Amino acid sequence: MTQDPTAGNDARDEQATAPTAAGPTEEGQVPRDAQATAGAGEQPAPDPAAGDTATAESADAEVERDIADAERQVAALTNDLQRLHAEYVNYKKRVDRDRELVLQNAKFTVLSALLPVLDDVDRARSHGELEGGFKAVAEALEGVVASQGLVKFGNPGDEFDPRLHEALMHGHSPDVKTTTCQDIVSAGYMIGERVVRPARVTVVDPEPGDDTQ
Repeated sequence: MTQDPTAGNDARDEQATAPTAAGPTEEGQVPRDAQATAGAGEQPAPDPAAGDTATAESADAEVERDIADAERQVAALTNDLQRLHAEYVNYKKRVDRDRELVLQNAKFTVLSALLPVLDDVDRARSHGELEGGFKAVAEALEGVVASQGLVKFGNPGDEFDPRLHEALMHGHSPDVKTTTCQDIVSAGYMIGERVVRPARVTVVDPEPGDDTQ
């Protein structure tokens, strides 16, 4: 039997034009295998909300660092201020102490120069020569030096104190139990606790045998 030579050509043409197993081959369509391959390589799009959160956390951390730096600066400035205040207080105390010392030294110098005049006033009073205008002047002078803190001390019968008295003569008496000031040659003067001049006195001691009775 004779075969038609065109039959083989028709079969080949049909295979060439038949659709493949991957899907339709119409224009504009992508085979399913190609779609699967493309999908496997794609990455998910970034989330805008996650970016905002990271930015906010970074800003909060920067604010906390700024606050910590500010607190350290405040602490350092506070320490400096406290140190300066303590130095100022100590300086003020030192200045006040020096000022008081200068004032006392000035008083000491001036009043020491007036002691001979006060001694003359005491001698004139003891001899009954302090009368009239001279008496008024003497009393005014004594009032001025007293207002400046000059205190007179030394009386007969006072117990002898070497810090306050300068003994010019010694004697003995059965009437005393301790060393006692008998006569005041010149009064002593002091300012506060500072002795300007000790009192010059004669002193008497107990009789030598009194302590053995």
